[in-house]
Amino acid sequence: MGSRGNGCLLGRELWPPPSDAITNLRFSNQIDHLLVSSWDAKLRLYDVAANVLKAEFGSQGPVLDCCFCDDSSGYSAGADQTLYRYDFNTGAETTLGLHDGAITSLEYSHATGQVISGSWDKTLRCWDARSCSLAARYAQPARVTSMSLLGHNLVVSTIGRHILVYDIRKMSEGQQSSETPLRFQTRSVCCNPDGRGFAIGSIDGRVIIDWFDPSEARVKKYVFKCHPKPAAGPKIFHPVNALAFHPQYGSLATGSGDRHVNFWDVHIRKRLFQYSKCPSPIASLAFNRDGRLLAVGSSCSFEEGEESNSPVKIYVKNINEEELKLVGRTVQ
Repeated sequence: MGSRGNGCLLGRELWPPPSDAITNLRFSNQIDHLLVSSWDAKLRLYDVAANVLKAEFGSQGPVLDCCFCDDSSGYSAGADQTLYRYDFNTGAETTLGLHDGAITSLEYSHATGQVISGSWDKTLRCWDARSCSLAARYAQPARVTSMSLLGHNLVVSTIGRHILVYDIRKMSEGQQSSETPLRFQTRSVCCNPDGRGFAIGSIDGRVIIDWFDPSEARVKKYVFKCHPKPAAGPKIFHPVNALAFHPQYGSLATGSGDRHVNFWDVHIRKRLFQYSKCPSPIASLAFNRDGRLLAVGSSCSFEEGEESNSPVKIYVKNINEEELKLVGRTVQ
């Protein structure tokens, strides 16, 4: 894959940042509010336009994921094995349910009104958000590491390089299941907004572009290397910690332990541009609803051992007109 050159500077910082490593960033689907989960056992809600920390909620352990329900409420979960619901207007906290291991992944389905949680206890659990009750549970082949939901398609990644694809309208009827061709553990998954496929990031610096339709996947599925670290000896490939598709143009943003964010055109298999280097590895990426803003979470990811003092930063990057046109030229 080639490159179209470097992008602009990092953007403005949100303040105050978490005091420990970031685990996920989530934009609201309606307004520019950002949820941030982190290892300091807190969930934070920022008003991005005003650069204001609107709310902060504590937990009994590291918060490993979060998601919005709507603009006034959201969910978090983590190492304390508990799924919480928060009312952002009143500050009220409700315990929605429990797992038997750390909860690593959350998604909220507007179509079904359910929260879906994935855990190290090797289960997915679906919770009725209205009645705060467990609706169903589904055994997984190994510990769940990440999930991505778009419409009715849920992609689940587990230890052992397993990828499972569910239709959440009929999860009990089974799922597509496969083992990735990557040699190493998957780190991240993200559904493409075109509804046809998804991306998978690996700890060895590779990304798979895959399709939901098996016949399409057989023809188009491919793997590429990204984020190589220049070195005098063999190249070092950092883990792809974060993936985010632009909601309008479908270009893929990748964030890695090399502290860079790259943009890729997944149709022509080419790098479009690269942002300036962050002070710490990239932990999470999130576009706002129309793709005008990209939030970048930068903090230690522990793959090199010496990063415990890496600064924690949240940058919000305005995707400018030139970059939008650059991405837009290659839309198919």
